[in-house]
This record gives sequence, structure tokens and C-alpha cells, in this order.
Amino acid sequence: MQENWEDQHIVFFDGDCGVCNFWIQWILERDQHDRFMFASLQSDFGQKFLSERGLETKIFNTLYLWKPGQYYFVKSRAVLKIANVLGGVYKLLAAGKILPVFLSDQVYDLVSRNRMKLANQKCFLPDQQQKKKFIEV
Repeated sequence: MQENWEDQHIVFFDGDCGVCNFWIQWILERDQHDRFMFASLQSDFGQKFLSERGLETKIFNTLYLWKPGQYYFVKSRAVLKIANVLGGVYKLLAAGKILPVFLSDQVYDLVSRNRMKLANQKCFLPDQQQKKKFIEV
């Protein structure tokens, strides 16, 4: 585990979801500036994050992006912020902020409801370097 995770953007995701794991792998491959860390919502760290904010702790259909001490984003806004933080061409996706949250979250929810059907269900196994980016406490 990276020692300074408090300085990172932390992506909380459903560790049992193939679609979620695909997107975590996608972010890992594009995180050229080492700005992201990851924690499954099922982990002790994920459960603590959820309970401290009064969020659902048993249903894992929501992506969260947290910058400790600054902000956290949910669902479509988390996706757009991740694109913005990745920078480069991905920053263009952040233009999606012009859509009202209720519309972009409807699209997010549609994908979320059908993610198990969409998932290839292949298990993502991070390499040694990538493992350092996962918070397991």
C-alpha cells in the first residue's frame, strides 16, 4: 500500500463486479501521474468510508471518488472527475458536466443495473506495481 494515500484520489468500487474491475484496470493503465488509489467497497477501508458518511454499506452499485479532506463524488460525477484528473484527451469527457446530474446519473444507473450482464466476469489480477495502488485496510 502506498504510504501517502491521503494525497491521492481514491476510487471506491464493487470488488465483485467484472465491469467495475475492467474500469479499474482501464484507469490503472492510464494513470500516468500516479494520482489514483483504489479500494473495494467491500473492504474494511471501503466500509469505513461508507459508514462515516451514512451511505449504504451492503449494496455496492455506486462508484465513489474521494479526495481526502477535499471532496467526494458519486456515480456519473465521479466518472467525469476521474476523466478530468486523468487529463489529456480524457479531460474532454469532463464536458459531460453540462448535463444535469439527474440525467447523467440515469445513464449511470442503467449501466449499473445491467453491469453483471455486461461483465465478462474474468478476474482482474493486478501486477506487483499495480497492487501498491490498492488500499486493503
